[in-house]
Amino acid sequence: MKFYKILLLLFLSSSFAIVSYAQINKDEIFNTVKFLADKDLQGRLPGSPGFIKAADYMASEFKRLKLKPAGDNNYFQKLKVEYNEILAPEHLSVIIDNNLIEYKIGKDYVFRGFTGSGKLKAPVVFCGYGIDQQENGLNDYNGIDVKGKIVMVFRYNPKWNINGKPFTNGNPREKAIVAAKHGAVGILFVSFPNDAYPQKPIGSLIHGEGDQMPGFPEAHVALNVADTLFTGSGHSLKELQTLIDSTKTPFPLALKNDVDIEVHTRYVKEKEVMNVVGILEGSDPVLKNEYLIMGAHLDHVGSQAGEIYFPGANDNASGDAAVLQIARTLAESDIKLKRSVIFVFFVSEEQGLNGSKYFAEHLPFPKDKITAMLNFDCVGFGDSLQVYGGKSSPDLWNMAKQADSENDKLLVSETGNGGGADAEPFFQKGIPTLYFVTTNSYKHLHQLTDTPETINQNLLESSTKLGYYTALKILNK
Repeated sequence: MKFYKILLLLFLSSSFAIVSYAQINKDEIFNTVKFLADKDLQGRLPGSPGFIKAADYMASEFKRLKLKPAGDNNYFQKLKVEYNEILAPEHLSVIIDNNLIEYKIGKDYVFRGFTGSGKLKAPVVFCGYGIDQQENGLNDYNGIDVKGKIVMVFRYNPKWNINGKPFTNGNPREKAIVAAKHGAVGILFVSFPNDAYPQKPIGSLIHGEGDQMPGFPEAHVALNVADTLFTGSGHSLKELQTLIDSTKTPFPLALKNDVDIEVHTRYVKEKEVMNVVGILEGSDPVLKNEYLIMGAHLDHVGSQAGEIYFPGANDNASGDAAVLQIARTLAESDIKLKRSVIFVFFVSEEQGLNGSKYFAEHLPFPKDKITAMLNFDCVGFGDSLQVYGGKSSPDLWNMAKQADSENDKLLVSETGNGGGADAEPFFQKGIPTLYFVTTNSYKHLHQLTDTPETINQNLLESSTKLGYYTALKILNK
């Protein structure tokens, strides 16, 4: 009799899995990705009509699933962020011996997300890393006149330092402010030509400290544009990076050619945006007052001048689709959950984790009632699954490993400390976190090619399943 009871339990257990699997359908998940990455949403810039449409859709799904609203305005938790919309007309050209070479936005250059407006033609001066930190031993502006000129600098700070003193202020706005203080009228960022795989111009909202400069254009140009600007200078960008890096000495250089640039923007210092928050309540009289947070960022980096938009299919429509599908599966099934789940779609991750930081500071329940936080970011492109935070949260990590061993077995063994991405603000508050991502996930990161066609639908389904079964273990332990 005992043997038959065990067989019955095994049958019921497998039936439970089959029912759950049937609800986690990759076609339904992929439809969410396609909706969020559609041209109509224009890259989901926080505060834009496209982002509002995405947020309204998530709120309508929460309402359909009968989740409890947990924002300060129904499902919306309001906050304010900087907003910069890049408008038409735009152009960027290089002038060599009175000949105009026109370049194409999205291919040869993109504007930084917080570029200022401007329409100007000016000579270009190369100023290395764009650093003026005499106290740390480097001034790339030493001995060069940049007044009324456009400065070209490397996008990132050097990988070296002088006398063990690291350089600070390496973000675009910070470098632009330094250039403006020296009299420059605009800035061109360029990637490292000596990298094995130099970064292409990408859409990005990262800006750094300081105030917006409304009349100061900022663009990231491709290496072919930089090479054209170096024509007739007697030097190349690759040569100068090698020289500067090997000697740790500036080599500013006035180039022979001009840039003709135009960009227009609509800047708002404090634009109202929102997280989308819903709660699925547990059934245990005591444990339902404990909560698992499951989140993903809903925003991406928007569009530029009506010419291009960044779809953000993997980053992070994939994570949004996974979290929404988990919410659907839990809400529409007959599974009884002991604990409650807070589902959150964060705003403004791309600008610096603004939405998740705000939510972590304004939790709807006391922090000691939060059992864990699971974050999903870029889970639809790559070749296997990875979960960060396992060394900091070993109990959660073991649950994820067990969930993987019982299902698709795609989880790699590497993990790490800390939170990462939108899990980081919660980790900093002492909440156990895991961060779900795929390996080799970033080939199309912040590029026009991050489209639904690049999504590995089977991998996205597996990512969703792993998150779902890990969540079940947390909710019912």
